[in-house]
Amino acid sequence: MPQNTTFITVKEEWAGAWQQPAFRRKVMAGMVVIVCILSLFPIFFQTIELRQGIVLNDPLLRLLPPHNVSLALFIIIWSITLLATFRAAQTPAMFVTFLWAYIFLCIFRTLTITLVPLDPPAGLIALKDPLSNFFYGDKFVTKDLFFSGHTSTIFLLYFTIPGKTDKKLALLATCCVGLLLLVHHVHYTLDVLGGLLFAWISWQLARKTIVKEFDGYLY
Repeated sequence: MPQNTTFITVKEEWAGAWQQPAFRRKVMAGMVVIVCILSLFPIFFQTIELRQGIVLNDPLLRLLPPHNVSLALFIIIWSITLLATFRAAQTPAMFVTFLWAYIFLCIFRTLTITLVPLDPPAGLIALKDPLSNFFYGDKFVTKDLFFSGHTSTIFLLYFTIPGKTDKKLALLATCCVGLLLLVHHVHYTLDVLGGLLFAWISWQLARKTIVKEFDGYLY
């Protein structure tokens, strides 16, 4: 499809979606909520960093010598994020579905981190991701453990991104990121698995409540 034709089609889709009052309300409300959440995240993460937690016995981590894989993680995470951003810009339904699913994911993560105080695994290596770390505040955070934000967010992209090839890429990215986080020793196995579960719950909650009229449009 010629580039101009693609641009016109995307513009028409967004124009059509924006004419729907329900779509406008959900996008505008979602943007307000997510800005508020992300604005409060630095305070929250710096607060939980001060508390005492427990160290889990993780047999899998004991089998994985810690290595610094920050660069690999950064490349995978932000490559799939850029792809998903491009798709969301093309697809209004994906944008609003991911927006609200991510809001639910952030709420769940705040609750689980609050209710499950953990200290970081032995051998933890500081994860160097300047884009993600922007939301954590001045001090490097190590106790935002259950559940993994990186794993859950990318798995959420798998559920919301349209197209079989893109879904396969998002699923592959999820597996790679989950494994590399364990190699980096910044998360326990439970954190990674929990991220998968809560990503699915957040997606289901968004599509069956806030954006239920889009159900079947993408999936």
